[in-house]
Amino acid sequence: MQQPWQTITEPGTIDDLVADAHAAGYPDVNVRLIHSWIAKGLLDHPQLRTLARGSDKAVHGVNQRRLLLILLDKRRDVPRLSSLAQVPLALWLWWGDAYVPTRQAQQAFVTWLGRGQRSKDVAREGALGLLRQVDHPLATPTSRTRFVRLVTELGNGTRLTPRGRAELLDAVRAVMEPDSVFGASGLVRALGPAQAAMTAEVVVAHAEAVNIAVQRTLAGRTDAGVLEQARALHRTSTAEYLAQRRALAAQAGPLADAFREPTLEGQINDGAQQLLLTLGRHLLNKRAGRPQ
Repeated sequence: MQQPWQTITEPGTIDDLVADAHAAGYPDVNVRLIHSWIAKGLLDHPQLRTLARGSDKAVHGVNQRRLLLILLDKRRDVPRLSSLAQVPLALWLWWGDAYVPTRQAQQAFVTWLGRGQRSKDVAREGALGLLRQVDHPLATPTSRTRFVRLVTELGNGTRLTPRGRAELLDAVRAVMEPDSVFGASGLVRALGPAQAAMTAEVVVAHAEAVNIAVQRTLAGRTDAGVLEQARALHRTSTAEYLAQRRALAAQAGPLADAFREPTLEGQINDGAQQLLLTLGRHLLNKRAGRPQ
């Protein structure tokens, strides 16, 4: 069965977008909602048209008209605009500027990351996801709580000091290498395949990368050029990963699920978090003068 967005083949004005939505069964959509979604980066600004006798209404491209209907369908499951912002971000990340221009992706990225409570929620989700990957069965509840708190604070943009980094490393080791198991042996725990092993230092570097990306983005210092560089790096690293994915999964042991074959839904839902991490790594490498 053909989806409503698949029937759109021409650019259209904002009135056409509203009509598209109504025809698809979304009567609540109006001009005001379209403008608010443009301001948040869910949709791009229309292109102005100049005619011989003045100007006509600006038009939205075919892909933007289609994007509106895709967003409205997705809204049934994720009503928050911050979560919906992952859709244009994923289109920009994987399908390029013909679908979503970088200027729109920049705003969608900020909308997804959010400020205040939303930013804390995104940071906590990331911290819990990281904990699930590295948690040792014998880690104490207190250690887990401390880990989530520290990683959430960094994911929310709290500045990482040398003292804070040392505390974070201690917290990571407490959940990855609890003293009850590793204290006497002095062994270091490494999870996953050897060529992509996750150690305590790797986890700290992950949190540090997310931290600098959040700080730069919320401060309005993630310009189009930097974001496009992060996209290029992410595409390259993803292509390399996919070429090795099966072999990595076979060696990953308890982390095998982290190397599962990506789905379209997963690419949309995880794209923003992956872009944030890649952006942070890129910024850290630039700061350290390391090759990309």
